This record gives sequence, C-alpha cells and structure tokens, in this order.
Amino acid sequence: MSQDTPQTSRSPQSAPVRREVVSQSGASSALVTEQGRTSIADGVVAKIAGIAASEVSGIYALGGGAARAMGAVRERIGGTSASQGVAVEVGERQAAVDVDVVVEYGNSIADVANGVRRNIISSITWMTGLEVTEVNVNVVDIHIPGEDEDRPQAESQPRVQ
Repeated sequence: MSQDTPQTSRSPQSAPVRREVVSQSGASSALVTEQGRTSIADGVVAKIAGIAASEVSGIYALGGGAARAMGAVRERIGGTSASQGVAVEVGERQAAVDVDVVVEYGNSIADVANGVRRNIISSITWMTGLEVTEVNVNVVDIHIPGEDEDRPQAESQPRVQ
C-alpha cells in the first residue's frame, strides 16, 4: 500500500476511522516517534476545518439547508457540531476538504472563499502536520440581514385562535 493511500482501521466496536501521519519524505515526524505513533481521526480534521471556516469574516453559517436544519435541532437539545457542512478525506500524509458555506450579503464571494481556503489550510497544517491538497468551497446560499429575524416571530404565532 502506498503512503498516499488512506488506511482504514476499525475496532470491533466500530470506532471512528483513524489515520496515521508520516512526513512527506517518509521519515519520522512529530506524529511518528520512537516511542509510538499519533493518529488523527477524520472527525478531528473536519472539526478543525469547520472552526477555521467559521472564523472567516463574511461567513454566516456552514452547511446546506438540511445540515443547518439538523444543526438547529441539535442546538435545541444542547449539542453543537463544528463539522457541520464539512467533508474530509484524510490519508497518511494529506487531507482534502469540501466545505459548504452561507456568505453574508455584501461580501465578495471570491474573497470570502479564498479566506476560508487559506484559514482551513493553515489551521489543519499547523494543528495536524497534514499537507492539505485541496479545499473546495461550495457557496450554497447568501444571507440577507434581517431575513431570519422576521421568520421566528411569524412561526411562533398560532395560525388559528
């Protein structure tokens, strides 16, 4: 198996997929030492990417309509998901990221997408040591200020009395 091919390992209890990281030259890195190896789960890389994307000015939310609806339900029961709208592929040394975003109206979509791309690449590289081969930014919607504030009031009023 080549070093670029992702290795999947599952425990009998269906534990999350974990990847081992080796430096580009195949030599030891901070994640591979004489004392052992450090592996990073796909979900960890997805969370890093989600947090990095949401930090960029001009991003209103992550995920498409269905993902945001599930996120709203999750928040009501006390949970959150930093990886909402993020998909990753993680190999031994590399990662690729796809992220769905909603951009605030009035921002340059190209500038926001480039900022998301830069922030995801630098965050994943710094925190994991993985080389990020690509970050695909999919703009699924644009948020117009005041649009969401009107909806909850209308939905909270009963239709009949």
